Amino acid sequence: MKRIVYREWRIEPARYWGLLAVLAAVAGIAGLAVLYMEHEGHWVTGMTNSVVWGTPHVFAVFLIVAASGALNVASIGSVFGKIAYKSLGRLSALLAMALLIGGLLVLVLDLGRPDRLLVAMTTYNFKSIFAWNIFLYNGFLAIVIAYLWTMAERKGNKYTRPMGFFAMLWRLALTTGTGSIFGFLVARQAYDMALLAPMFVIMSFAYGLAIFMLVLMFTYDMERRPLGDAMLQRLKNLLGVFIGAVLYFTIVYHLTKLYGAKNQDLESWILLNGGVYTAMFWIGWILVGNLVPLGIIYHPDLGKNRGWIAAACGLVVVGGLAAMYVLIIGSQAYPMEIFPGKSVIEPVLYGINGAAANYTPSIFEIMLGIGGVAVAMLITAVGVRVLQFLPESLADDVADPHLSAKA
Repeated sequence: MKRIVYREWRIEPARYWGLLAVLAAVAGIAGLAVLYMEHEGHWVTGMTNSVVWGTPHVFAVFLIVAASGALNVASIGSVFGKIAYKSLGRLSALLAMALLIGGLLVLVLDLGRPDRLLVAMTTYNFKSIFAWNIFLYNGFLAIVIAYLWTMAERKGNKYTRPMGFFAMLWRLALTTGTGSIFGFLVARQAYDMALLAPMFVIMSFAYGLAIFMLVLMFTYDMERRPLGDAMLQRLKNLLGVFIGAVLYFTIVYHLTKLYGAKNQDLESWILLNGGVYTAMFWIGWILVGNLVPLGIIYHPDLGKNRGWIAAACGLVVVGGLAAMYVLIIGSQAYPMEIFPGKSVIEPVLYGINGAAANYTPSIFEIMLGIGGVAVAMLITAVGVRVLQFLPESLADDVADPHLSAKA
């Protein structure tokens, strides 16, 4: 394997500033949406007393989970000693930080009173999983910065593997903690399951890698840097394994729920009679997010075409958002059984004992979520432009250790 040389992202200034302008405009529109919601109150959103975590939480949790998974590429290289992945470690760490910041920004701005976050950051209830997640999120940023330094600074290279191992354990804890927010919530029948923690971990692998591949292909295509088929095929095959694992955990999750008689009404609602949630589960989560990408990846011809590989990655991202929508919002919409054996017929109490809660996302919620994505991509674009994070070439004879050895 030849020596890897890192360079800044050197696309034409007009294209670069145009890209930044678009991302900044989207982030600015999201900021205006936040100001409007802050001024008018959250009654302008689709959220209610039953559905308190809306579309912004879908985007936020997706970005946070994907951040953990994006760092997986760096872990494979430095922790497990896979030489072919080491050259991608810097971009992997940068993208992980950017995605986490974008997700946390959406989460904070959706609070209604973001200033009150100071209370949560200074007064801890260690019996709450939320308190632990504050430590996990802040710690992740600090650890990834240190990890990135060991990869980028020559005198820090000897610490790359131990720091990478620590970062890997931390990100697994972070994703476990995020999944446990829902898994520990016994009041909601659709949550209340320990399997959600490892399920979120494997979801992070798939969603983070899909976003990483899209960013990698975009940056190299825009500058026409060499990106060899060997590297892309390696990443694509790994993505296929992760997608298959997500599908496996999804099946096990619902089979486990179906095994308990008390959950059969819930599963019937999600899988058959839940309206938009049923459609989003089968079409968005299963078909778009799992089956179609798997079909593309393992197709003998489509799996070798870069355009189709990019399409598969995009479908995984769309399917991931659909999965989060069903898990987060659909689980809240299903009625809570507060009064067992009783029927609540008061129309204002949707989401309790029989009547599913209504939820339609407002444009302001959607713009806030998209704004978080724009902020993450803005950080990434600036990072690769001003810092030497991208290998000058990922051609097969440079990045593939097997081909280099033959040469």
